[in-house]
Amino acid sequence: MPEQSPGSRPTLEAVAARAGVSRATASRVVNGGAGVRQPLVDKVLRAVEDLGYVPNHAARTLVTRRTGAVAVIIAEPEIRIFSDPFFSQQIRGISKELTAHDTQLVLLLLEGPGDFGRIARYLAGGHVDGALAFSLHVDDPLPAIVRRSGTPTVYGGRPSWTSAPGDQGVPYVDADNRGGARAAVQYLRDLGRERIAHIAGPPDQTSATDRLDGYRDVLLDADPTLITEGGFTVESGARAMRDLLDRRPDLDAVFAANDLMASGALRVLRERGISVPGEVALVGFDDMESVAESTDPPLTTIRQDVEGQGRLMARLLLRGLDDKDGGETRAPASVITPTTLVRRASA
Repeated sequence: MPEQSPGSRPTLEAVAARAGVSRATASRVVNGGAGVRQPLVDKVLRAVEDLGYVPNHAARTLVTRRTGAVAVIIAEPEIRIFSDPFFSQQIRGISKELTAHDTQLVLLLLEGPGDFGRIARYLAGGHVDGALAFSLHVDDPLPAIVRRSGTPTVYGGRPSWTSAPGDQGVPYVDADNRGGARAAVQYLRDLGRERIAHIAGPPDQTSATDRLDGYRDVLLDADPTLITEGGFTVESGARAMRDLLDRRPDLDAVFAANDLMASGALRVLRERGISVPGEVALVGFDDMESVAESTDPPLTTIRQDVEGQGRLMARLLLRGLDDKDGGETRAPASVITPTTLVRRASA
């Protein structure tokens, strides 16, 4: 058995010798290859543990043509990413799935237009095996950058494009935004509310437009004065609520397109001495527990499994990469996850 000098890094040859197998067999086991009998796999893994062997990443990349890393690209300013619990939940789900597959998460943030060139160079440089991109906006240059780099990508949220070359079959994971919005508004109608307002999200994001469409599905003749726009933040929800109350002081219910805007709206209603849900019923969207359960009263809201969506995005990407390694080019299918109404005290 080759001797390891004190403090030296264990080699694959030493692992093979300890396990009593060839270097090729040890390499297949360490790199996740198939065709090795389980007793030999167990011997190699014991040798790896005994010696504290750590695979050489550069050498492994040459053999597998995989970097073992995935980029997570969020098309939002850093301040919003770290203040909105939606993003932390989605990243947590992605991280759990990637970790389970021994894959590194590389977070790429977009602070402004100047960052697109940096991300384009990084992706084109082959530093990652694939990418997960979410919170895209209409006319966002990121999809074109991803296409040019040739990086396999799964998107979070329904893409807004429909006719660009190469976009057929682009995989994405999204919640049933329209169906969830319909459920929220129908619930308010069933409570007997007649003047139901909507605080919509930014019109350049499909989640916001889908939720607005769901609102209109139930209220076919909705009064335009009962609809206003926010930016998926607490402050934008507060501004929108003030605007609605100034225009329509007779409103008796509000459906906000996310929990953060709903919490801002609730703050304004309390400031103006309007009881919730007595005078105005309020429903949010997302079921961010750190928000929905901490308001007074707690928010009735539409739940989507954000962490689960993150895991699913990563799973679809890794499955597509494995198919590609196996000679298949089939793109993974897109998935729409269900939403459910969570009844609390605000409606």
